[in-house]
Amino acid sequence: MKLTYNKHEKLKSQKTIEQLFLDGDSVSAYPLRLVYLKHGDSRKVGVSVSKRNFKRAVDRIRIKRLLREAYRLNKTMLINNEVNDYTLMILYISKDMPDFELINIKMKALLTKFLSK
Repeated sequence: MKLTYNKHEKLKSQKTIEQLFLDGDSVSAYPLRLVYLKHGDSRKVGVSVSKRNFKRAVDRIRIKRLLREAYRLNKTMLINNEVNDYTLMILYISKDMPDFELINIKMKALLTKFLSK
């Protein structure tokens, strides 16, 4: 099985994102927060970093890259539990610059919490 994060898996629809934040539920594993909504489509995932906490674009882009990579490596947890009809948004809510080890550990904890709900 390939661990990829393809174009069809990315959350891009503004309408879906608005609905996600209006009607969705969330779980947290600090410094990550997952907002999710059961949706009829296939699984769509987006990542976001607040401009308020990280003024420089290079910092936001780096954190987004780390989040996408951690999701890509740990998405087998979702595939094995057949979670295919959800829309997910992963948010980084801390003000500190993370390293990949922290993001990866917290992503596993976040997905475990999501699967238990």
